[in-house]
Amino acid sequence: MKFIEEVVVDEFLPTVRSMLAEDLRERGFTQREVADALGISQSAVSKYAHGDVARHDRIVADERVRDLVERVGEGLAAGDLSPVAALVEIEVLIRRLEEGDLLAELHEEAMPGLAAADVDFSVHDPDSGLREREAVLASVRRGLRTLTNASGFAGLIPNVGANVVECLPDATAVDDVAAVPGRLVDVKGRAMVPGEPEFGVSEHVATVLLAAREAGASARGAVNVRYDPDLVATLAESHPTVEFDAERGTREAVVEAVTEAVAAADPPENVGGSADDGTLVCYQTGAVGVEPIVYVLAPTAPEAARIVRELL
Repeated sequence: MKFIEEVVVDEFLPTVRSMLAEDLRERGFTQREVADALGISQSAVSKYAHGDVARHDRIVADERVRDLVERVGEGLAAGDLSPVAALVEIEVLIRRLEEGDLLAELHEEAMPGLAAADVDFSVHDPDSGLREREAVLASVRRGLRTLTNASGFAGLIPNVGANVVECLPDATAVDDVAAVPGRLVDVKGRAMVPGEPEFGVSEHVATVLLAAREAGASARGAVNVRYDPDLVATLAESHPTVEFDAERGTREAVVEAVTEAVAAADPPENVGGSADDGTLVCYQTGAVGVEPIVYVLAPTAPEAARIVRELL
């Protein structure tokens, strides 16, 4: 694990300080004056002067860095720029280069997983896409632990397999939903997890969740389990419950069923919507070639998993 601040400290600052030291020496500064201007020791200036500090070629070659060094060197030499003002100029460029630019690229080279995430990422933005996605993946993992650590959960897994999913706040497609690749299966009475949660690997449960949200539900997490009339009756005692027709196609049927339920609720948004706790149970009783399934939707994957666990 390498932080972008380490890239700044290990690569950017030594390079820029070396370039500035060289620039100021060429402008007639003594080693002591260079040290005072840059806030470093004379021995450090000596190392810069003798090439004992490695420079990063890509940073040296960047025109914005070269322009910064020239402007700061000229300002310090002329007395127009104080060390504090110089620091501000350098900090501004650092922040600029961290935002999807040179320093971000160097960071991705040091941490290939950032590039693999394929989202806009700002290390100083708490609402950045990458942080949001990682939070959803972590939430799915918590939901998985809630279920796989529960004795008897494997007995609730349908023949087609179960899944634990959660979507991003503004999800519109399957790629915005994190889930277990390949689904959970019952192996000799134990729920087996085939792999780490990923985005875009659930068609079945993700489609139900997205359809319910399209119809007005606020849930972001979901778990599917086998259908049982008694199980549905138990869930209906505590949570809004709607049935949809599996023969009509999953998305269209769920949208219609949830839309009707929302319209009939009092107040209307009180079916898995913003006015309640966000839970909603959707189920279908099967069709030709379609296994009956129950879907427990909740604000998050761990909350959906908790509801399912309470059935055991």
